[in-house]
Amino acid sequence: MRAVLTWRDKAEHCINDIAFKPDGTQLILAAGNRLLVYDTSDGTLLQPLKGHKDTVYCVAYAKDGKRFASGSADKSIIIWTSKLEGILKYTHNDSIQCVSYNPVTHQLASCSSSDFGLWSPEQKSISKHKSSSKIICCSWTNDGQYLALGMFNGIISIRNKNGEEKVKIERPGGSLSPVWSICWNPSSRWESFWMNRDNDDAEDVIVNRYFQKIPSTLKSAAYSSQGSEAEEEKPEEEEDDLEEHNDILAVADWGQKLSFYQLSGKQIGKDRVLNFDPCCISYFTKGEYILLGGSDKQVSLFTKDGVRLGTVGEQNSWVWTCRVKPDSNYVVVGCQDGTISFYQLIFSTVHGLYKDRYAYRDSMTDVIVQHLITEQKVRMKCKELVKKIAIYRNRLAIQLPEKILIYELYSEDSSDMHYRVKERIVKKFECNLLVVCANHIILCQEKRLQCLSFSGVKEREWQMESLIRYIKVIGGPPGREGLLVGLKNGQILKIFVDNLFAIILLKQATAVRCLDMSASRKKLAVVDENDTCLVYDIDTKELLFQEPNANSVAWNTQCEDMLCFSGGGYLNIKASTFPVHRQKLQGFVVGYNGSKIFCLHVFSISAVEVPQAFIRVRDLRYLELISSIEERKKRGETNKDLFLADVFSYQGKFHEAAKLYKRSGHENLALEMYTDLRMFEYVKDFLGSGDPKEIKMLITKQADWARNIKEPKAAVEMYISAGEHVKAIEICGHHGWVDMLIDIARKLDKAEREPLLLCATYLKKLDSPDYAAETYLKMGDLKSLVQLHVETQRWDEAFALGEKHPEFKDDIYVPYAQWLAENDRFEEAQQAFHKAGRQREAVQVLEQLTDNAVAESRFNDAAYYYWMLSMQCLDIAQADPAQKDVMLGKFHHFQRLAELYHAYHAIHRHTEDPFSVHGPETLFNISRFLLHSLPKDTPSGISKVKILFTLAKQSKALGAYRLARHAYDKLQGLYIPARFQKSIELGTLTIRAKPFHDSEELVPLCYRCSTNNPLLNNLGNVCINCRQPFVFSASSYDVLHLVEFCLEEGITDEEAISLIDLEAPRPKREDRQRETINNSSQILQLVETKDSMGDEDPFTAKLSFEQGGSEFVPVMVSRLVLRSMSRRDVIIKRWPPPLRWQYFRSLLPDASITMCPSCFQMFHSEDYELLVLQHGCCPYCRRRKDDPGP
Repeated sequence: MRAVLTWRDKAEHCINDIAFKPDGTQLILAAGNRLLVYDTSDGTLLQPLKGHKDTVYCVAYAKDGKRFASGSADKSIIIWTSKLEGILKYTHNDSIQCVSYNPVTHQLASCSSSDFGLWSPEQKSISKHKSSSKIICCSWTNDGQYLALGMFNGIISIRNKNGEEKVKIERPGGSLSPVWSICWNPSSRWESFWMNRDNDDAEDVIVNRYFQKIPSTLKSAAYSSQGSEAEEEKPEEEEDDLEEHNDILAVADWGQKLSFYQLSGKQIGKDRVLNFDPCCISYFTKGEYILLGGSDKQVSLFTKDGVRLGTVGEQNSWVWTCRVKPDSNYVVVGCQDGTISFYQLIFSTVHGLYKDRYAYRDSMTDVIVQHLITEQKVRMKCKELVKKIAIYRNRLAIQLPEKILIYELYSEDSSDMHYRVKERIVKKFECNLLVVCANHIILCQEKRLQCLSFSGVKEREWQMESLIRYIKVIGGPPGREGLLVGLKNGQILKIFVDNLFAIILLKQATAVRCLDMSASRKKLAVVDENDTCLVYDIDTKELLFQEPNANSVAWNTQCEDMLCFSGGGYLNIKASTFPVHRQKLQGFVVGYNGSKIFCLHVFSISAVEVPQAFIRVRDLRYLELISSIEERKKRGETNKDLFLADVFSYQGKFHEAAKLYKRSGHENLALEMYTDLRMFEYVKDFLGSGDPKEIKMLITKQADWARNIKEPKAAVEMYISAGEHVKAIEICGHHGWVDMLIDIARKLDKAEREPLLLCATYLKKLDSPDYAAETYLKMGDLKSLVQLHVETQRWDEAFALGEKHPEFKDDIYVPYAQWLAENDRFEEAQQAFHKAGRQREAVQVLEQLTDNAVAESRFNDAAYYYWMLSMQCLDIAQADPAQKDVMLGKFHHFQRLAELYHAYHAIHRHTEDPFSVHGPETLFNISRFLLHSLPKDTPSGISKVKILFTLAKQSKALGAYRLARHAYDKLQGLYIPARFQKSIELGTLTIRAKPFHDSEELVPLCYRCSTNNPLLNNLGNVCINCRQPFVFSASSYDVLHLVEFCLEEGITDEEAISLIDLEAPRPKREDRQRETINNSSQILQLVETKDSMGDEDPFTAKLSFEQGGSEFVPVMVSRLVLRSMSRRDVIIKRWPPPLRWQYFRSLLPDASITMCPSCFQMFHSEDYELLVLQHGCCPYCRRRKDDPGP
C-alpha cells in the first residue's frame, strides 16, 4: 500500500472536522468560525460559509445528500442544504461537540458538553436529553436504530432512536482515558470473522473455508504458471459480497488504546496499544480498513480488526480529523495547523500461481489458496500485513513484516488442501520478488538474487547486469530446481539453485515482461515491454514466431507445440505452424494445462476449455490430398502438371501452382485459388493486359460468386476492384463492417454522391456518427449533417454548425428544446424555444412550470417563472408591434404575480416550517405588503388565512395591537384549517388584554410628503396624502427612501442621463443678519435674499404637495432639476422598449440601496450582498453574481 498526494491546501485555522458529500464531489471542512466547501476533484475552494459566531467544532452530511449540519462553540446548530444555503438554526445550553445524521431516518443527533438533542425534518421541536459527562463523539449504527456516545469520563452510552440508554460500557481507564473518537463499522459482513478470529492460530491451525467469490484484491497483472512477477500496484476495487447483519463499534481513547465492541457492549478481543493520543477514527465505505490519526502527526491505516498496515501521510502537526471519500480509496486529512491533504491509496496485487493452485492476499492480512479444478479454497489467517506470496508444488511461502512462513501440504494428493507450517524464518527481509522451491526460498532485490535455506541461512547469491523483471521456477529435482529470469536489458537467463553460475539463454533488444519455457525446454516464449509475443528456439536462438498485442504467454504443459497468449481483449492459441486461432477473452493468461487455459480477469480466475481439434496436431491435409490424387488417377486423369499444381497449392507455392494450372489449360482453377486466397491483385496480374471490360466483368462475376458462397469480405474487395461501390457498400452495411465503410468513403471522390450518401446512411445506422459526419462534410451536405447531429443528440456540434450557418437555426433548436422537455429540463427547454423564435412554445413551457410550482407550493420558483413569463411577454411586445398592447398587459400582470408569490414564499415557510429564517419585522412588513397588494381574486395557492395569521402574530409581538386585533377579527370570517384553529382562538382572546393602539415606531413614512401612514391603509401601498406609491425592499419589505419622478415633455432618457452625470456644484447659502434695537428689546433677524432663496435643492422643492384631490400627481423634473442631481442619488430602471425608463431619487444618500440590473428589484445593499453570498445569485431573478448585466 502506498499513498499518493492528490492535492493540498492550507486554511487559517485548525481543521476541527471534515464531512464528505455522499456522492463524493464536495468536501465540507470546519475551520475557525467558518465552513469551507472544497471540490474534491482538484482541491478548489468553492465557497466559505459564514453563519456561526464562534469556532465550528463539527460537521456532518446526511446520507441522502440533501442537507448537512454544523455545530459550534456559539452553542448553535445550523442546518444547510446541498446548495449551501442555511435553512434553520437551533441551540443548546453549551458548546456543540459533535453531530451525526442517522443513515436511515436522517435524524440529526447533536451533542454538547451537558446534553444531546435529536431532531428530524418532520419534527417541530428538539428532543433533548441530559448527559452525566461531556460528550466528545457520537456515531449511529448502520440500520439507524442505535446511537453511541463517547464521553470524557471514559463511558460509552448506547441509546435508541428516542434517546433512551440501552447499553452502558464503562472502560477501565475511566476519566483518565476520555473516549475521543468512535465509529460503527459501516459493513456488517465480518460477523463470522470476529466470532472465530480469537480461536484461529495463524500459523498452526488449518481452517478450511469455501467461498463463492475471489475478492477484489486481485488485479490485472501479467503472470504465467508457476511464476511470480514484480507487483503492479493499482487502486483496489469494490467488493460485492453479501453481508450478514452485525454491528461492531471501534473505540479510540486517550488512554492510547484501540478497542472493539459488539452492540451488546461485549468487548471483542483485547485492547490494542497505539502509543499516541488518537483524535479521529474513520472506516472505509465497505468497512474493510480503519484510518487513525492524532498526536503522532500522521494517519495510519489499520485492518478492520486493528492490525496496523502502514502510514497514509506524515504531517507537521496533530491530525484532528481524517475521512474516507465514499466508495473510493481517497483519504482526506485535516491538521491542527490548518493543512488539508487529499491522498489516493493504491493497494498492490500480491498473488502466485503453480499449475492448478492459485494463492492470493485477502483483506491485506489473510492468504487464500484456491484449487482451480475442484474450486476448493483454504484461508490462512496471518494477523499481520502479507507482503509477498509464492507457491510451488506442495510449498507455500508467505512474507510478513518481520518473518517468512513456509507451509507444506499434509499429503501428496493433488486435491489435498490442508496446509501446515513447516518452517518460520524470523527475520525482516526487503525484496521485490519472492520464489519458493522444495528446500529454498529465493529473494529478489533490484539486481540481486539470494538463495536461502528454510532455516534462514544464505547459501548463494547472484548479481545481475540489470534490474530483474520476471522470475519463475521451471522445475527440477528437489534442491536443484531451475529458475528462469528475465531482465530489463532484454537478457534471459537460466539459474540452478545449487550452482553459482547463471546461463545466458539469449539477449533481445527490449525489456522482458513475461516468460515461459516449453515442456521439452527447447522453445522460449517472451512478452516484451512493447506488448509483442516472441517465440525463440533456445538452441539456435532463431526467432520462430512473433505477434503483437500480447500481455502474457503460457506454454501447454502437456503438448510441446502449443502455446497461448492474451492481449487486446483476445485469447490466441498457436498450434505448431498453423495460423493462430483467436477468440474473445477479457483478462490475461496465467497457465495452460492440457485442454484448459487459466485466465485471470479482475476478480477471479477461470478455466477456458480449448477446442479438441487443437489438442493433438496431425497433418491431415496432405493425407486428404494424396487420397484425392489417387481417386482421380483411377478415373483416368493423367495430367501431371495439374497434379503438381495441386501439390504446390497445398504447400503454399501459389504462383508456381498458377503457372502449372495455366500450362495445363485450367486457368479457371488458378482464378479460384487466388479468389479463395483473396489475392485479388494477383488475379489481375494473372489475366495480364486483356480487355479491361472483360477483366471488370470477370471480377464482378467472381464477386457475385463469392457473395453467393457466403464470402462477403472477398466479394466486397472484388466489387471495389470492379468499381461496383454501391454493391460493396450494401454488403458492408448489412454485415456491420464499419472499418470497411470508412475506408470506402474516404477513397471515393466527393462527386460520387450516391455511394457516399449510402455510406453515410449505413454509418449512421451502425452507431458511428463521427464517420457519418465526416462523409456528409465531404459531400457538402450540411442539412443532412445537422439532422445527424440532432438525431444522435450531439448538441455541441449542432450548435457550432448553427453558429456558422444560421439558416439551420430552427432545425437545431426546436428538436433540442423538445429533447430537453422530454428529459424534464424545462427551464433549458424554454430558453431553447426562445432562441429558435418559437415564442408560443416558450411561453407554454413557462406557464406549465409556473402552474406546477404553485401546485407543489414552491412559491419561490413560481415567482421566478412568473418573472420569466413577464420578460418573455416584453420580448414579444418588442418584436411584434401587433401584439404590443396585449403583451404589455400580460407583462404587468405577470410582474405583479411574481412580486406576490416572492413575498408569499416567506409567509408559507413561516407557517409550515418549525424554524423561520425571517425576523418578526420582516414577516410583519411582508404580510402588510401582501394584504395591501392582493387583488379581489386571490391568486392560486396564496392563503389569506396564513397572511392574516402571520400579521396577527407579528403585530402582537411588535406592539401593533390594534392591527393585530383587526387581523384576528378578519380571520373570524374565513375558513380556518384545524391546525391553526387553536392558535387563532387563543390569540383572539389574549389580544383583548392589550391596549387598542399601535406602536408609533412601526408607522410607515412617506418620503415625498413626510406623512405618517396608518398600518392598515385602505388605499393600498400608496401614501394616503400625496398618493405616491411606496417603493419596497424585495427582501425586508420595508419602505425604501426613494421617490419616483418623471421627465418633463421633450427630455429624452439619454439627455436626462447626461444632465445627471454633470453634477453641477451648488453654491453655498449666505444669510444676512439685521439687528433692531428699541426701548424694550434687541432683535436679531436672519434675512434671506432672493438669491439665497434660490440655493435650496430644486428636487426637494418639487416634493411640496398640497392636498387637493384623490388623483396622484407625479413629480415632474426639468433640465435644471436634473442638472442639480448627483448620479449616486439617482436609481434608474432601464426597461427595454416599448417601456419607458423609471427614475428614482434617494432622499437619504448615506443609506445605500442596490438594484439588481436584471429584474430591477430594490434591496438594502447589506441585505443584497448577504443574500447573493448565501444563494450565489439574485434571490428574485436568480441572476448569477458573475453574469453580465442584461
